[in-house]
Amino acid sequence: MATIEPMKTRKTEGNNTFSRTVLPSWSREQKIAMIASFAILGILLAVIACSKQSTKMAAGGESSQTSAPHPISVVARSEATVAANSTKDIATALATTKVKKSPRKRAVEVTYSDPNSGVSFLYPRRFTLASGEKGQPESLGTEVVPMNFVHPGGVPVATVALPGDLYPGTDFASGFFSVNVNRSLPEEECPHFAFVDTSNPDGEPIDAQKVKVGAPDALKEMEMTSEFEGNATRQIETQYYHDYENGACYEYVLGLGTAGYGSKEGVEPVNRDEVFARLEKILGTVKVRPVGQEHPASEPAVAEQTSAGGGGGK
Repeated sequence: MATIEPMKTRKTEGNNTFSRTVLPSWSREQKIAMIASFAILGILLAVIACSKQSTKMAAGGESSQTSAPHPISVVARSEATVAANSTKDIATALATTKVKKSPRKRAVEVTYSDPNSGVSFLYPRRFTLASGEKGQPESLGTEVVPMNFVHPGGVPVATVALPGDLYPGTDFASGFFSVNVNRSLPEEECPHFAFVDTSNPDGEPIDAQKVKVGAPDALKEMEMTSEFEGNATRQIETQYYHDYENGACYEYVLGLGTAGYGSKEGVEPVNRDEVFARLEKILGTVKVRPVGQEHPASEPAVAEQTSAGGGGGK
């Protein structure tokens, strides 16, 4: 760098002479050199500062990599854990399914079977069954209905009664299906009845009629008659069916009792056809096997069996 020497000057004013030192001014090149020097110094300081910052960041990055796992590795391990847990849950569920069996649903209908008479039939579980000596309608709180054989000797087998609350708001009082058997009647007298329908306007008995009962592939031809009796407060309507099988005369009785219509407010007449349709459905399932013949163990319709002295389900 060039050296700047001071210059001395003299000045005379009157009788006095003044002396002063004048600093020479900087040249253009010297000014540029000075500015460049400061610029270079600033750049060097900035480079040094950036270098230190980079060193700190590198040290921090290494520490971060050591302390925290890579995000992709975390996701991979998470997915692996979920997959393992899912496989374990599925295996547990399969094992539980094998051990635990689904609860068995109770059949809507049950089968009554009497080995003494060979009679069996299906009836709804919620209906009430009485059999043997108690197998008469009155034992279940229904109407007293006599047997309709032309000769005595009839024995009750079973009775199924409909629930009393089956037709709320109507005059329905009772409904039942009964089975009786008479072994002392010869085949030629089984089609006859001790009393027949007397509802003929002329007051003369109406002859019994032949009807077909059962499934289309197993229809039976039976003799049928009906009877109606009652008063202003209570009525009973019955249908009797006779069929000769197994060396005996079988009687099937369908009964409907009503009360309250016309004497109680808000009581409507029950649909008689609907009630008898329910009872006829039971009659249509009747089967008579030779006495002593064993029932097939694989018969799917049999959900519950009761002997002549047992009871049924509701």
